Amino acid sequence: MKKLSQRFNLNNDTAVYAFAVAIALVIASALLVTYYVALRPVQEKYATIYLLDTNRKAADYPEYLVAGVNNTFSVYVEVENHMGRALENVEVLVKVTKDLNPKFPVDANITETFTGSVAEGITWENIATLTLNEPGNYSVYFELWIPEENGPPQFSNNFCVLKVQVAV
Repeated sequence: MKKLSQRFNLNNDTAVYAFAVAIALVIASALLVTYYVALRPVQEKYATIYLLDTNRKAADYPEYLVAGVNNTFSVYVEVENHMGRALENVEVLVKVTKDLNPKFPVDANITETFTGSVAEGITWENIATLTLNEPGNYSVYFELWIPEENGPPQFSNNFCVLKVQVAV
């Protein structure tokens, strides 16, 4: 370090220490940048589904309905694509069941299906309108099915659920 400091005409000990600290900081910064660039985590690819109320907010979901009076409700079903490619034949299956603890995908009749294409980085929107006529406690499932590369849609393990009580 002394030879290096003499080369830069640093004559006192304080200047030599300051120079040594500056060199150490440059080396540490270079190592940190190299570490970050080399070991930066890879962004995982994903598609997601979520629900919004009729005001396009995640707030006032239907929870209580009265059979024969206000037994119809609507929600926006949004699908976001971050898979790194366009998705063709994406499906959202809407299923209504009284089973409050089902296995997935839910084994219930499909009440509504949305099928479409979603470009990379785009949100696909649908509005689901459902009517529940019988009193009881229901779970309304919105399952996201996405295609594998050039294959049929597979359950993505992404879903949303609304718990709805219908009274008389």
